[in-house]
Amino acid sequence: MSVDILDVIRNRRSINSFKGEEVEQEVLEAIFEHASWAPTHYMKEAWNIKVYQGAGKERLVDEILESYQRIGMIPQNKEMKTMKMMQSMRQFLTHIPHHALIYFHKEEDPIRYEEEYASICAFIQNAQLAAWAYGVGMLWTITPYMHDPEFPASLGLQDETIKIAAVLQIGYPEKTPISKGRTPIQHKLDFIVK
Repeated sequence: MSVDILDVIRNRRSINSFKGEEVEQEVLEAIFEHASWAPTHYMKEAWNIKVYQGAGKERLVDEILESYQRIGMIPQNKEMKTMKMMQSMRQFLTHIPHHALIYFHKEEDPIRYEEEYASICAFIQNAQLAAWAYGVGMLWTITPYMHDPEFPASLGLQDETIKIAAVLQIGYPEKTPISKGRTPIQHKLDFIVK
């Protein structure tokens, strides 16, 4: 596959609505393999990925909804309004073909922690660009349940050093948003010569 990387950088969009079909496992593996060429401090390659799909996705959605109740985003009651809200969230989340949880083991040293997190962000951006080249859309999310201290353990990530960096929603785009453009870089760029 040959693509113009500059074209992919400019034309990639965050996708909010997906077709119902799953992306083939080989394509997902290729996307994350390309992503792994991100810069990584000390060649640590700190990123780890859990892809939830099919029945695994149902389990993830259950844990997300329980987390939202734990942290107070959803009331802990059985009122009709609460049940409708949960059903609506469940429907939305289960329609997304794949959820990729990106996590790493936190470094105690704050500089190393920032280096690892920066590397993982580069990995995520590489994944988005590679996905776009394959016709696959992603949405990079930072969601409240990621900060629920009980959430990782509910998915079997028992180690207290684990930090969830992001959750990528993945699938074939149903609708591609139009470009919102960018601020001209000259408004953000200073050349210091003295």
